[in-house]
Amino acid sequence: MPFFRRPDYHSDTTEFIQKMKASRPGLEAEQRQGRSLLWDKKQDQEFLEEFALARVAQKSYVYQNGS
Repeated sequence: MPFFRRPDYHSDTTEFIQKMKASRPGLEAEQRQGRSLLWDKKQDQEFLEEFALARVAQKSYVYQNGS
């Protein structure tokens, strides 16, 4: 152990999260399930390719009109 070692610091937020995880062991599984409902979706590759092909290149200076 180093000579000037300080005790480990845990913020109030870290302690709260650790206590919450200890009191609810299934919490992380519930979070993963909720995430899968909203975010973990399969992407339609054909749609993404069509979207990329339909993209119009932006002019170098967007505020300049054609006149």
